[in-house]
Amino acid sequence: MVQYIGYGGGRGLAHEQLHWAASGFAYFRMDTRGQGSDWSVGGTADPVGSTSSIPGFMTRGVLDKSDYYYRRLFTDGVRAIDALIGLDFVDPERIAVCGDSQGGGISLAVGGLDPRVKAVMPDVPFLCDFPRAVQTAVRDPYLEIVRFLAQHREKKAKVFETLSYFDCVNFARQSKATALFSVALMDEVCPPSTVYGAFNACGGEKVIVEYEFNNHEGGQGCQEREQMAWLGALFGVD
Repeated sequence: MVQYIGYGGGRGLAHEQLHWAASGFAYFRMDTRGQGSDWSVGGTADPVGSTSSIPGFMTRGVLDKSDYYYRRLFTDGVRAIDALIGLDFVDPERIAVCGDSQGGGISLAVGGLDPRVKAVMPDVPFLCDFPRAVQTAVRDPYLEIVRFLAQHREKKAKVFETLSYFDCVNFARQSKATALFSVALMDEVCPPSTVYGAFNACGGEKVIVEYEFNNHEGGQGCQEREQMAWLGALFGVD
C-alpha cells in the first residue's frame, strides 16, 4: 500500500499511521515535497524554484507544463512504487495506492501512469476536472487558480493548457486498475461533479461510496473501514 497525502500535509509521525500495517499490508506513506506545515508535519523540500504564483502550490510553474509543481509530485508518486517494489517482502502483483483529497488525485495519476498498480482508492479526490472545479468550488485550493487568473487575465489559455496535462480525469481514463472511490455530496473543496468526472472516466472496474451529508472530510474512519474490507477481499488478505 502506498498512501499519498492531502494538500498542505506531510508524512506525519509513524505512530499516527498504523491501520494499514495493522490490517496486514506493507505500508509506504509518501511525504509531499514542499508541503507538510499546515496540518501534518513533513520534511521533504521542493528545491525547484517558480515564476510568480499565488501562495500555495496550485500555480507554481503553471505557465509551463515542464515546470509545473504537480509534474514533480506525480513523478514522486511513481517513484514511491519503485521504492516499495524493491523490498523483498512486497508482492509486486498486489500493489495498491490510496489517498484523500490531493492524495486521491495523486493516486489516480499514479494509477494511470503505472500499470503495476492493481488497485486505486481515491477518497474525495482533488485535481479533477479543473475547468469545472474553478467554476464551482467555494473553498481553496482551486480558488488559488481563480485568484491568479484574476490578475493574469491574458494567461487563461496557457494556464488551462498546462492544467490539462495534470487533470486526473485524464489519468483515470488511462487506468486499468480496479478502483474504489468516495465522494462527499456537500463537498465545497472538491465539488462532487468533479469527482464523478474522474469516476465516470475510470477505465477499470470501479465502485463509488457516497457520503450524502458530508463536506470535504468525507467518510474518514468509515471510508477507511470500507477500504480495508474491499482491498482485503480483492487481494486475499484476511
